[in-house]
Amino acid sequence: MSGIYIHIPFCKKACHYCDFHFSTSLKYADEMVESLCKEIKLKKDRIKDQVGSIYLGGGTPSILSEAGLQKIFDAINQTFSVSAGAEITIETNPDDLTAQKLKELKQLPVNRFSVGIQSFFNEDLIWMNRAHNALEAEDCIKRSQDAGFENLTLDLIYGYPLLTDAKWLSNIEKAIDLQVPHISAYALTVEPRTALAHAIKSKKQVPVSDNQSAAQFVILMEKLQAAGFEHYEISNFAKPGCYAIHNTNYWKGIDYIGIGPSAHGFDGYNRYMNPANNALYTETLTGNKLPEIVEELSLNDRFNEYVMTSLRTMWGVNLEKIKTDFGKDFLEETLYNLKGFEDKDWLIKKEGILTLSKEGKLFADHIASELFIIGND
Repeated sequence: MSGIYIHIPFCKKACHYCDFHFSTSLKYADEMVESLCKEIKLKKDRIKDQVGSIYLGGGTPSILSEAGLQKIFDAINQTFSVSAGAEITIETNPDDLTAQKLKELKQLPVNRFSVGIQSFFNEDLIWMNRAHNALEAEDCIKRSQDAGFENLTLDLIYGYPLLTDAKWLSNIEKAIDLQVPHISAYALTVEPRTALAHAIKSKKQVPVSDNQSAAQFVILMEKLQAAGFEHYEISNFAKPGCYAIHNTNYWKGIDYIGIGPSAHGFDGYNRYMNPANNALYTETLTGNKLPEIVEELSLNDRFNEYVMTSLRTMWGVNLEKIKTDFGKDFLEETLYNLKGFEDKDWLIKKEGILTLSKEGKLFADHIASELFIIGND
């Protein structure tokens, strides 16, 4: 079944490390909702089967009113056939999950929260310029569970200068104690044109340490796996059977459409990209035109994307699929390129499936890039 990703480009404030597309002004929120609904309807022919997952990301989707969110869901249901068991996720910030907001979300078809905790330490949240505090980080999870929302995932960040190993262990243990079925954890990446990048360049902040990130990633793997979580994707851990359906479909190459400024879509052969510009996005849709750029993926592009996404997961790269979908030459080159990583015990080849070893997960991006096939199709 296909998926729908909807980008809500609004936040209360700008986190220092974030380079996602958003605005801190809600002045044009109503116009944006109307544009999102129009794009949904203009893409009615993009999904032929049922919708199996809907993901509201951003930005901060929970910043929208109940009425605005309901309009979006109404447009989806009027345009597509949504499976009765569809996973419907909304990204939220802890400070948004008040008792009143939870009551409003109960009226919507949302059945899964992705909560941007990032840390349970106040000084770290201030350093990141997050809108919530440590007490809200913990209380919002308990409040959501009490309201009947059990399908929760929370985000954590590691590898930043303030985070000692002891604090990182505390964050992980707190997340485990909250009894959520899914945890996502990301190494802090310094993106260009962010406040953090500027602060590091001007020597107001110390650079991020790759060694610290690697060591804390190892701590993360060991602690969560000991607590019964499966490490099913590089940055994602779940209790058995609680994998994120929407994101798993990304990694498995299943079709999805992207709605909203900066959103991407994929149909197996083409990638569709909307501009990261709110005014241009809404203006184009006013003329009943889709504001997208289409990138036709070559055979090499599709192969490289398959390797990059599949290698990150516990399901791995299927060598038979490479032969069937891409051809014998691609298979032979892959087998040649992986030898060095097998020798280092970074890659495991078992029953025709390539997966990363524990040590190999530390070098996932490097290994994937070395398996890429570059050249003319």
